Amino acid sequence: MCVAGLLGSPLAWGAAPPVDGGASADGEPSASRQPIEELVVQGRMSRYSALKSDTPILETARSVSIETLADIVDKGALNLADTYTYSAGVIGETFGFATRGDWVRVRGLNVPEYRDSLQALFGNYNNTRPDIYTIEQVEILKGPASVLYGQGSPGGLVNVVSKRPEAEVRRELALDVGNYDRRQAAVDLTGPVAGSDRWLYRFIGVYRDSDTQVDHVPDDSLVIAPSLTWRPTEATNVTLLLNYQDTDSDTGAQFLPVFGTRFPAPNGRFIDQDTYLGEPGFNRYDTETRSVSLLADHQIDAVWSVEVTARWTEGEADYRQAWPAFIGGNRYAVNPDGSLYGDGTVPRTFYVSDAESEQQAVDVRLRADFDTGALSHEVLMGAQYQDVTTDNDSAYAFALGYDFATGGPDGALGDRYWIDVFDPAYGSFPGDAELAPFFADRPEANTVDRGLYISDQITLGRWHATLGARFDDVDTDTGSDSQQDDAVSLSAGVLYRFDNGLAPYVSYAESFEPVVGQDQLTGDAFDPQKGRQYEVGVKYQPPGVNAVVTAAWFDIEQSNLSNPNDLVNAPSQQEGIAEIRGVELEGQAWVGPLHVELNASRLDTENADGYRFASVPEDQASAWIGYRPQDRWQGFKAGIGVRYVGETWDGIDTLKTPSYTLGDLMLGWASGPWDLALNVRNVTDKEYLSTCLARGDCFVGEARTAVLRGVYRF
Repeated sequence: MCVAGLLGSPLAWGAAPPVDGGASADGEPSASRQPIEELVVQGRMSRYSALKSDTPILETARSVSIETLADIVDKGALNLADTYTYSAGVIGETFGFATRGDWVRVRGLNVPEYRDSLQALFGNYNNTRPDIYTIEQVEILKGPASVLYGQGSPGGLVNVVSKRPEAEVRRELALDVGNYDRRQAAVDLTGPVAGSDRWLYRFIGVYRDSDTQVDHVPDDSLVIAPSLTWRPTEATNVTLLLNYQDTDSDTGAQFLPVFGTRFPAPNGRFIDQDTYLGEPGFNRYDTETRSVSLLADHQIDAVWSVEVTARWTEGEADYRQAWPAFIGGNRYAVNPDGSLYGDGTVPRTFYVSDAESEQQAVDVRLRADFDTGALSHEVLMGAQYQDVTTDNDSAYAFALGYDFATGGPDGALGDRYWIDVFDPAYGSFPGDAELAPFFADRPEANTVDRGLYISDQITLGRWHATLGARFDDVDTDTGSDSQQDDAVSLSAGVLYRFDNGLAPYVSYAESFEPVVGQDQLTGDAFDPQKGRQYEVGVKYQPPGVNAVVTAAWFDIEQSNLSNPNDLVNAPSQQEGIAEIRGVELEGQAWVGPLHVELNASRLDTENADGYRFASVPEDQASAWIGYRPQDRWQGFKAGIGVRYVGETWDGIDTLKTPSYTLGDLMLGWASGPWDLALNVRNVTDKEYLSTCLARGDCFVGEARTAVLRGVYRF
């Protein structure tokens, strides 16, 4: 993860090389593409950022990392998951090559995804993945964030910042061609409306026609994202963002068996990593999302200001998938002699899902900046309301055509829907009539969350302290169970900035997440899961040097989990506790034409049963070196990156997935209005597994992608 995020953006740094298409962390356009002469140390975030504050991160007692637009472009990210892969303590490819979502884990835990400081995803498989071309930057807030956002994970959250209208005229047409027959055309237009300084516009459009590394799995998408900003006065900004996205795809994850991927199958063979074990005439993962967002702020006077963020979103997904069922002691259907049935032919599970989601959310914040004697205050008082409805009607036909009693095909369906995992043949799958008995029309689920919060950022000389509290009231109705939960969340932090550039800090934060259902031992409704974190760290920017280094140690406890397997005579069903401890190091510097970035982390995890977390590596490290000469080679650009992900375990400490190291490359040239760049991720096309699970399946990592992008700015 780019540690420039500690200051907000590379363009906030003095003597940093110019970055094509860059913008400052508060969303304002960079003033110039020329090198900045003086050292600027006050990088800022937007008030629509993960911290809901524009206070410099070097003065904030929390860990926050950012990938700016320049980082996203230079490192060749093709989707949101790719932006997480250069980060300390963050897993970007938890389940390898994925098309259904961006599975990110922060400090070992799943975290929610936000957009412009409002939650964007609810549940799974009911809307589209955000398109990378519509994003200005990606922010990762590490550790519990309930004091600002209400219910959530103790791991933190990710906040995606949308591209918004800018006052400077900026127009570009981008064309991509790449392997797997990738073809993409995108346009980004922004500037004043008819020369007005009161009205600004932006229009983003994307059309993509692409295959992927898995046979028969496309990645086709259409995105239309217009936005408009109104500035009736110098003190008022109102921005309306519309987004429509339609994606036609399939499931990249094939749920390949452990035996045949991690280990040889009983016949000694391995399954090719591009193997498709679904059905071209049956499978699909087609999604559509429509959203309208409002971002507004007004400076009332020298002390008071108000901000409003609101969103309506509607999403739907038509999901169909077939995958091999891994049955038997070696996770295959086997003959009595232990050999594979048909030397590789296995039964399949067929899954059908028609899912929808709808969100209405608003967050109103009143902010006051004032002094009381020697103390400076930035007080934030907010009220948040969110109403989310999800619906998922589905059919789950497990191992269709398999008889558990005999260990072979059943008498009704036989083996006509089975598939050879080594040499698949397609064209045979059950119709709607055969799947109808498995179909369940489930009721809608609805969650309404109301929150009131207050925080105060206090400055006394070089001391910077933050205190926060929030009260939440959550009503959840699953259609079969209804429950009301409330929680108070607290946070506190202190940081001191020395003259020599050192800024040590300590912080504490809490989180909660409702659990719907009844405790069968107590007779009461389940308590929300709780999280708390202690963090101690230091941020360091040497005076007069274009560099920054941060280090953090943290201790997270997650409680009110399901009971450990070996716990007897428990007073409740929620005695489980998980623990995560870790160390993270991030650093980067500009040395002449070079930009050097280094990241490393170590996590020690233990779930409620005493095992390491599934799919979470203990060690991670990454490095990126960018080169932009300013002499006669001006216009040339290059970058090289290395990513190391340590070994992971299956959740019960019996199956280990080996570590892997990947390399990335960027070469390009910019001249006048033209900008040409070649990005190659996993440059050696290394085959690897991102993780294998105790249930018996493995997930293939991302193969080499090579994309040539030409940009014309006019």
